[in-house]
Amino acid sequence: MKHTQTSCPVCCSGDITTVVEIQQVPVFCNVLLHARDEALNAPMGEISLGFCKECGHIFNRAFDPARMHYTGEYENSLHFSPRFQEYVTDVAEGLVRRYQLTGKTIMEIGCGKGDFLSLICGLGGGRGIGFDPSCDARRASSYGGESVTIVRDYYSEKYSGQQADLVCCRHVLEHIQAPIDFLTGLRRAAGPRMDTAYFFEVPNAVFTLKDRGIWDIIYEHCSYFSACSLASLFNSCGFKISDLSEGFEGQFLRIEAGIAKNGQSGGFTSSETVDVLASHAAAFAGEYAGKVLHWRRELEKFRQSQLKIVIWGGGSKGVSFLNTLDVGDWVEYVVDVSPYKHGRYVPGTGQRVIPPGFLRTYLPDIVIVMNPVYLKEIRQMIDGLCITPEIIPV
Repeated sequence: MKHTQTSCPVCCSGDITTVVEIQQVPVFCNVLLHARDEALNAPMGEISLGFCKECGHIFNRAFDPARMHYTGEYENSLHFSPRFQEYVTDVAEGLVRRYQLTGKTIMEIGCGKGDFLSLICGLGGGRGIGFDPSCDARRASSYGGESVTIVRDYYSEKYSGQQADLVCCRHVLEHIQAPIDFLTGLRRAAGPRMDTAYFFEVPNAVFTLKDRGIWDIIYEHCSYFSACSLASLFNSCGFKISDLSEGFEGQFLRIEAGIAKNGQSGGFTSSETVDVLASHAAAFAGEYAGKVLHWRRELEKFRQSQLKIVIWGGGSKGVSFLNTLDVGDWVEYVVDVSPYKHGRYVPGTGQRVIPPGFLRTYLPDIVIVMNPVYLKEIRQMIDGLCITPEIIPV
């Protein structure tokens, strides 16, 4: 396996140790295909997960940014889930309150389809501008109306003249191979303005490590931030951190910051230590193969008993689960609540994505839930279908 990156993208240290190596993973977990043959021949990549002994950052050394082209086919919106809507509404309300955003301008980098930007602008009666090449203009207009403008492009220095009272960037930083360049560019764009607030949210690497969340390791994510490495990054790029916390039952990290005066580091430190992170990484690496074997055996047991299995969750976890286990046609369908995924096919393994209502006639024996945070609402939907499969959270 070719390692293309030898130094940490957060602190530039070369003291890197290997956590796990994975071959043949879909380059895009969040691009479902229109035909099964197309899905079975989806582009694949490699992962060589490295751990930085200096700052505790984890990253894919085999990541090739040239393979990443985000278009309107990229679909990772979670807003069709009531549980997720509850979470993001709470986040948006908190930001509007803390930063007094009523009537203010909000800029979102990597706004997806515009769900969160429209939500926060609606709560505060403000104006929003979002940047994302994967945004479908028709869907964006249905959310925010005239108060929200979506630019179907990557944010770059050519947009540095766009100023805002709040800059938010959710679940984007982990996709960026050079986060130092990205954040220092944002700092330069602020110029002399010192009152802009910044809100970033990323997956929590420590949650993934401690939970042995091997299905969270996907090609799209070249970086996996801990509180330690996230604080190190923002401190080094001229930001003053005001808050760093966990959200969504520990699955996300949220950081709030402003511009550090005189270009000085904010000096924020995390309670995590690199030694503790290293022990979590070593345990994750040691149990990776065992967890894969366990689930392969479970699915083989169901198959031998001629039980019908479905996976609930057509996002990155479900796609990673199916491809890592390489179960072929043992699983025929994947359930998802997003109507934009229905009728599409999983890259690499070719399962068709179906709406929950399909289960009323399919009558599965086993429903494997990829993210337990949604377990309550999934049970309610299944009960509403008047079917009684065994529900197994991963």
